[in-house]
Amino acid sequence: MFWIIHQSRTKNSRKFAAQHCVRRMPRAGDFQVAVPVKSPYSLDMSLSSVQEFFAARAPDIEVLVTEASSATVPLAAAAHGVAPEQIAKTICIRVKDMVALVVMAGTSRLDNRKFKDRFGTKPRMVAPEEVLEMTSHPVGGVCPFGLRAPLPVLCDVSLRIFDIVIPAAGAPNAAVRINPLRLAELTEAEWVDLCQDPESAVAAQ
Repeated sequence: MFWIIHQSRTKNSRKFAAQHCVRRMPRAGDFQVAVPVKSPYSLDMSLSSVQEFFAARAPDIEVLVTEASSATVPLAAAAHGVAPEQIAKTICIRVKDMVALVVMAGTSRLDNRKFKDRFGTKPRMVAPEEVLEMTSHPVGGVCPFGLRAPLPVLCDVSLRIFDIVIPAAGAPNAAVRINPLRLAELTEAEWVDLCQDPESAVAAQ
């Protein structure tokens, strides 16, 4: 079972909030409601699938499990003592009828123009519950390793400036340290240039 967070300002949500473990949001009348959703996958299963992936394909690479959360880029950078851009974040996108994983430097953003030039359409993010279903990994632990079924993996060139990058490993507190070229090799990824150039990214902030 995992949880999806809903926000609402309705009277019904206030009644619901009073009956559940809910906390008030910063704006008056907002509530953040945690709703249980059944899933055949658990964090232990997700982490185990990644550990099995590396045991079979790259036994020299250790899956690192930390007490601190690494579910976001800033948290992962703090947990592993690296710059945020050295975190290899994985997003799940829908391209027409295809779903793919894009792995990029932690502070990079997709460039819609580059993406459209490459695929003829803009990227659409896959909903968290669908990501879990397709990859077996929860949000915060999504990675291109130990997938439920094969998915196309696209590695952005923003990763190539680093000798070591740190992607998640199936759980919000698990990661690996890996050379980006080896990451691409192990996941049979295609190298792409889909992210904003550094100057454009700074201007967009």
